[in-house]
Amino acid sequence: MLERTFGMIKPDAVANGYVGDILNVIRDSGFRIAGMKMRRVTRPEAEAFYAVHKARPFYPSLVAFMSEGPVVVLVLEGENAIAKWRDAMGATNPANAAEGTIRKKFAESIERNAVHGSDAPETAAQEIPFFFTTAELL
Repeated sequence: MLERTFGMIKPDAVANGYVGDILNVIRDSGFRIAGMKMRRVTRPEAEAFYAVHKARPFYPSLVAFMSEGPVVVLVLEGENAIAKWRDAMGATNPANAAEGTIRKKFAESIERNAVHGSDAPETAAQEIPFFFTTAELL
C-alpha cells in the first residue's frame, strides 16, 4: 500500500553532519521524498509536537533537545512507508537497534537518537501537517 509518513532528522544528527548519510539511507531504501526542509523547531512547537509525552519524566529534556538546533523535516512516500521507515530507523534505544539501521550508526543515546518517524497512519496524519502545508508536498 502506497503511503506517506513523517520523518525528522533531529538536532544531534544535523549538528554531527549526518544529514547526507541519512538522506542516502532514505534514497537507498526506495523512498520518494515528497517534502523536505531544514528549520529550527521553537520551544512552543516542540512542546506541542511532543505533547503526547507531557506526563513523562523525559518531556522537559526532550523539548529542550528538539529546540536546541536545526532539524530536517521530511515527508517520505512509498509502499508501507510507515513500517519501512521505522525499520530503517531502528529501535529507539540505539543499543538495541539492529546493525545497519540509522540509530545504530548515528544515534548517541535513547534521547539523542538521530531521527523520528510516525508510528501509525493516524500519527502521520497529524505530524505531516504540523510541519508542511498541502502546497509544499510534491
